[in-house]
Amino acid sequence: MASVHGVTDDAFVRDLCAATQDVAAGVVPSRTREATAHWNAWANFCQTLSVDPTLQGIHDPIPLLQVFAWRFRRGLLNASRRPVRSKTVDHALRNIGQAFAAVGAHDPRYSATGKLDFRLQRMLAAYRKLDPPPNRVKPIPLPILMHIMSQAIRTQSIVDLAIADMLCLAFFFLLRPGEYTGVVTDTQPFLLQDVTLFLGTQRLNTFTAPLAHLQAATFVTLEFTTQKNAVRGEVVGLSRSGDPFFCPVAAACRRVIHLRHCHASPTQPLASYIHPSTHRLRRITSSDLTHVLRLATTLLGPSYGFLPHQISARSLRASGAMALLCADVDTDRIRLIGRWRSDEMLRYLHVQAEPVMRNLSPRMLTGGQFSLLPNQAVPLV
Repeated sequence: MASVHGVTDDAFVRDLCAATQDVAAGVVPSRTREATAHWNAWANFCQTLSVDPTLQGIHDPIPLLQVFAWRFRRGLLNASRRPVRSKTVDHALRNIGQAFAAVGAHDPRYSATGKLDFRLQRMLAAYRKLDPPPNRVKPIPLPILMHIMSQAIRTQSIVDLAIADMLCLAFFFLLRPGEYTGVVTDTQPFLLQDVTLFLGTQRLNTFTAPLAHLQAATFVTLEFTTQKNAVRGEVVGLSRSGDPFFCPVAAACRRVIHLRHCHASPTQPLASYIHPSTHRLRRITSSDLTHVLRLATTLLGPSYGFLPHQISARSLRASGAMALLCADVDTDRIRLIGRWRSDEMLRYLHVQAEPVMRNLSPRMLTGGQFSLLPNQAVPLV
C-alpha cells in the first residue's frame, strides 16, 4: 500500500505541475510576464524590510501593501523607475493578491467579508483623482488612410501595398494590432487560411480559384480562431465599400493573390509580403505601420486637428469605430463588430469628431420641449 501511495503521490505532483501550467496559460503571455514582474517587485520590497513575502505571521498586511503601492506609484519599485498611473498600481496589487489565491491562500487585499480593504480602496481613489489626463489613441480620419492607399497604388511598391492593405482591413474590421500584423503577440494574427472570398453567392477556393474570379470578388470573410474576445469559428464578413482601392474586399484580394504568387502556406500570416531584396517572406510589424501612418500624418494631420506623435498602429481600431459612430451606427453594433465586452469601447470614441456633435444644438432644442407626468403633490393648473 505504501508503494502504491508513493506512485500516486508522484503522479499527483506531476499532474499538479501540469495543472499549474494550465492556469498560467489561461491568460495572454504579457499578463503572465506582468504578474511575474509585480511579484518580483513585491518580494524585493519585502526583503528590504526583512518580511516574508508570503506574509507568514503578519496579522495585518494592509500597511505593507499600502507602502508598496505608495513606492510603486512613484516609480521606486517598478522596472521603468517612472511614476505610474493608478490603474498600474491597482494591477500590481491585484497580481500580488492573485499570487496568494493561486496557491489557495487568502488574498491579502480583501477583508473577511470579501471586499477590498477600505484603506486600499481610498488610496487608489486618491491616485485616480491625481492621475493626468489619459493618453487615448486618436482615431485617424479616413482621408489620411486613403492617401496612404493611393500612394501605394500609384507606386505599386510591394511593401507599401502590403502595409496599405493591412491598414485597410484593420480599419474596416476594427482589428487589434496583433491581428493585422504578422507578429504573434497577445492575440493571433489572421492567416491566409482564415480568408474566404465570394463572387456573388459562390464561395471561391482561395488557393485554386482563377485570378479573374478573385479580383471580381464581392464579399470577404475572416474566420476567428484564437483572437481576443472572439468566438472560435465565428465568421465576420464585409462587402465592397464602393471605393475601387480602399475596400476590404479589394485589399483582401490583393493579399491573397500576392501570397499565392509567393507559394505561401495556408498558415502564413496575411500581413506578409515577399521582400524585394531577399526574395523571402517578411512579416509586417506594428512599427512598420506606425511609421507609415506618421509620415502621412506629418503631411495631412494638421488639417484634421492632430499631430504625428498622437497616433500609432493602435489607432486603426479607434478609427473604424469612430467612422461607424459618425455614420450613426448604434453603439451596440459597434461593440459587437469590435468584440468589446464592456463599455471600454467608449474610451476609443472622441466627441472631438465634428460629425458626432454636428446639429446637436437644434436637435436639443426640439428634444427639450417636454413635460413630466404630474404626481399628487403638483397643484392643478
